[in-house]
Amino acid sequence: MSTLSFPADRPFDVACLGRLAVDLYAQQIGCSLEDASSFSKYLGGSSANIAFGTARLGLRSAMVSRVGNEQNGRFLCNTLQREGCDVSQVRVDPERLTGMVLLGIKDQDTFPLLFARENCADMALCEDDIDEAFLARCRSLVVTGTHLSTPGVLAASRKALAIAGRHGLVRVLDIDYRPVLWGLTGKGDGETRYIGNGQVSAHLQQQLNQFELIIGTEEEWMIAGGAEGDLMASLRRARECTPAVFVVKRGPLGCSVIAGAIPASIDDAMTVLGERIEVLNVLGAGDAFASGLLAGLLRGKPFAEAAAMANACGAIVVSRHGCAPAMPTPAELAHWFSGRRHVRPDQDPELAHLHRVTAARPAWPELYVLAYDHRSQFEELADQAGAERARLPQLKRLINRVVEDVENDPGCKGRMGVLIDGRIGEAALHDATGRGWWVGRPVERPGSRPLRFDGTHSLASQLQHWPREQTVKCLVFYHPLDEAALRAEQEEWLQQVWEATRASGHELLLEVIPPKAQLAPDDNGECVVQTIERFYDLGFKPEWWKVGAMPRAQWLALEALVQARDPHCRGAVILGLSQPVEQLIAAFAEAPPSLVKGFMIGRSVWSAPALAWLRGEIDDAGLHAQVAANFRALIAGWRAARAESPAEQRASEGAMA
Repeated sequence: MSTLSFPADRPFDVACLGRLAVDLYAQQIGCSLEDASSFSKYLGGSSANIAFGTARLGLRSAMVSRVGNEQNGRFLCNTLQREGCDVSQVRVDPERLTGMVLLGIKDQDTFPLLFARENCADMALCEDDIDEAFLARCRSLVVTGTHLSTPGVLAASRKALAIAGRHGLVRVLDIDYRPVLWGLTGKGDGETRYIGNGQVSAHLQQQLNQFELIIGTEEEWMIAGGAEGDLMASLRRARECTPAVFVVKRGPLGCSVIAGAIPASIDDAMTVLGERIEVLNVLGAGDAFASGLLAGLLRGKPFAEAAAMANACGAIVVSRHGCAPAMPTPAELAHWFSGRRHVRPDQDPELAHLHRVTAARPAWPELYVLAYDHRSQFEELADQAGAERARLPQLKRLINRVVEDVENDPGCKGRMGVLIDGRIGEAALHDATGRGWWVGRPVERPGSRPLRFDGTHSLASQLQHWPREQTVKCLVFYHPLDEAALRAEQEEWLQQVWEATRASGHELLLEVIPPKAQLAPDDNGECVVQTIERFYDLGFKPEWWKVGAMPRAQWLALEALVQARDPHCRGAVILGLSQPVEQLIAAFAEAPPSLVKGFMIGRSVWSAPALAWLRGEIDDAGLHAQVAANFRALIAGWRAARAESPAEQRASEGAMA
C-alpha cells in the first residue's frame, strides 16, 4: 500500500484545528447523568484530544482553536502545554466562554453526553485566526467534522486547508460526527451517534476533496457518503469526491484501510485486527485511534503498523475513565506489544504504573525541601516555651516566607520544596500550594507504630479533597525483624496508602525510619535497604524514598535496588533526624547524585530559632534571619557536595595519577 507523503524537516508534526473544551466526567459509573453527583475535570474536544494524544506519543503537536478568557480556558492551555503541545495558535476570546461537556458511563453501551456549547469560544474561530506562516511550519493538519458544520468555522477550516495544500501538508479529516452539533437532535441528546441527513451528507461531500487522509467509523462514513445503511455504497460515493486514503474504524474488529478503488466488501480491504479487551468507556476511543495512527504514519511506519498502534491506543483508552488523561505513552505501547496484553488494561498493574510514571510530569532535577510538617514536635516546643499553641499556625506561615525568600537566590528556582501538615500548618499549606514549589503533606499519625492515619481511618476519602500537586508523605517506623504480626499490620496500612494514591493520582513519598530500639549498633543503613526491598516485594513503587544519611556503600546498594525494581522512580531524598547542619552537610557527599536528588530537613533548620521566637527572645525578623541562614547553609553544603562527590574525587585523582 502506498504511503502518504509528509514534508520533512519542519518544527511541528501536526496541527489540530477544532474543538477545545472541558470534559466533566461523572465519577459514578452505572448511573444516569441525572443521578451523577461528582465529576472529574479533563481536557476535552476531539481535536484537542488528538493534539494531546499525539504529543504524549512524542509528536510535536500544536492546537489551533479558541478558549474563553477565564479559568477553563487557562486550564486547557496549561494542560496542553504540560504535555508538550504548542498553544501559540489558541486565541483567547474576550466575549465567549470555553465550551464544556458533561459525560457519563451508564453501562458498556450507554454513554450519555450533554454538550454545553452555546456560542462557545472554539466555535467562534474565524479566518483571521489562521496564521499561514505557522501552518507552513507543520507537516500535517487535522480538522474534525464539527468545524465544518457552521459558516464561521467552515470558513476558518477552509482557509487553513487551502494554506496546508499550498505548503504540502498532509490534510486529515476525522469525520467525528455528532448529530447534536449539527442541530439534528434536541440539545440534551448528545449521546446519539448517527442520524442520516441528506443536507449534511451533501455538505460533507463538498469538503472531502481537500483531504489526503479521512478517518471515520462505519456510521460516520455513511453520513459522509449518504447511502443510508450501506457502508460500501457510502464509501463509493465518497471516493467519487476524493482520492484520499480512507480509514474505516470497525470497533473490536479493528480497522480497514482503502487507498484506491473501493472493494466489493469491507473485508476485502486491508484490515488490521483489533484488540480483545473489555470496554469501560468508548468515549474518546476514536481520538486515541487517530493519535496512534498519526504517530505511526508521521514516523514513516507503513499503514499496517500504524493501524496496529491506533488499535492499541483505542483499546487502552476504552478501558479507562476519561479520554485525554487515559491516552497511552510510548512506554505503555512497548509494554502492550511485548505480548503482555491484558483483557482489562485498567487492571494491569505494570501498565498502570507506566501510565503514571512515563507521562509528562513536573521535573525535579534537585530538591531543597524545608520540612515543617511536624505536629507533636511543634506542640512540644510551644509547651517548652510556655507559649500558646494557638501561635503555631502563625509560626509555620512565617517559615513559608523563608522559603519564598530563599527561592529568589540564584539557582533555587524550580528546586524549592516544603513539607507541611494540614492541621497546625493548614494556612501555611494553602499559602504554599500553587507557587510552583514541590509540596508534600503527611498522612501518618505522629509517632504511630503500627502505622495509623492522622485524623481519618479512610485515606482514600481524604485525598479527594487534596490538590493534585500535593505529594502524599507517609512515614513508617519499620524493621525487617519486627514481630510478624506487627510487620503484617504495618504492611496492611501501607497497602491502603498505595491503593489510595494510585486511585487519586497523587505522588507518594515513603519515609523509612527504623525504630532506634530495634536498630543494631553496627547497622549502617542495611536495615533501610532491606526494608525498601521488602516494600518492592509487596508491589509498592513510590515516586520518592526518604531515608536518613548512610555510608556510600549502602547508598550504592539502594541505588542498584531502585534501578532494578523501578527505574522510573524519581529518586531518594535525605532526612535530617534533628542532626546538626554541619553533620548533615558532611553526609551529603556520600550520596550518589544519580539516586539522591536532594534533602528534606526540618528541625535542624528551624528548631532553635522557633523556640526563641515562641519565648519572645526574637521577633519575626530575627526568626526569618536565623532560619534562612540555616536553610542557605544546607543548600550551599548540598551544592558543594554535588560539585565533587567522593567518587568524582577518586576519578579525578586517578586521572591526575
